[in-house]
Amino acid sequence: MANRLLADGEQVVDVPPKLSARARVFATGQGRKTDATDAHSIALVGTRMAGLRPLVNDEQLALLRILVDRRRSLGEDHTRMVSQLHHLLLELIPGGAKKSLSAAQAKALLATVRPRDTVGKTRRRVAAELISDLERVYRRSKEADKELKELVASTGTTLMGLHGIGPSGAARLLVEVGDITRFPSRAHFASWNGTAPIDASSGEQVQHRLSRAGNRQINRALHIMATVQLRNPTEGRAYFDRKKAAGKTTMEAMRALKRRLSDIVYRQMVDDGLRPRKWCTTCP
Repeated sequence: MANRLLADGEQVVDVPPKLSARARVFATGQGRKTDATDAHSIALVGTRMAGLRPLVNDEQLALLRILVDRRRSLGEDHTRMVSQLHHLLLELIPGGAKKSLSAAQAKALLATVRPRDTVGKTRRRVAAELISDLERVYRRSKEADKELKELVASTGTTLMGLHGIGPSGAARLLVEVGDITRFPSRAHFASWNGTAPIDASSGEQVQHRLSRAGNRQINRALHIMATVQLRNPTEGRAYFDRKKAAGKTTMEAMRALKRRLSDIVYRQMVDDGLRPRKWCTTCP
């Protein structure tokens, strides 16, 4: 519907469900969710509230969304298959297998098992099928990463230059954020992605807690970025250590790091927006 409206020259904005729900609850009547009341509440928010994300008919971002959603689906398939494989190997091999298990390692372990009972043979056969599925997911994930990397690079963004952001993370940021200028400041961006902590002070005790609000997909990308930086001698690792030395708990230091990385990503996307945008000339 949005694409059809954009094709007809109409202006379209993205109204978050939370805002339309608030407008519906505070409207006259019983606040029941029907098509008519839902449309009315969306129209109220869209016409009276500033700062909503305008939608644009951007084929490049549409391609990125399709590919990054597919890549995430492959990752979820991989996690599910590895979990099932671990369960089977635990019943076939005393002690099971290590946590970070690859398809090749699982195949080598399975080759050492020769069950004689029917149940054991069935477990081994299903485990072998899962290993074959894992190898196929590996190949597709590798191909998806390559395609994503080329398409992200064609946009002219420099997000992949940040430590901890790969093709999937950069694509997710571009797709979900859209126009970075809709955020007046880095604080607005942090509030939108859920890295801005919530004040939970009581009396003389000043403390903050994790925010569960915001865009969880961007929050996840920032969490992965923080985790990667903590595994290596980076500026993020040094910042985390300084927070720990100052008396912060591990979770508090992690929240502070994610907020700092949110500011870095915001600055990078703003700088990218000041450069002339490239367009993909070889994409389908």
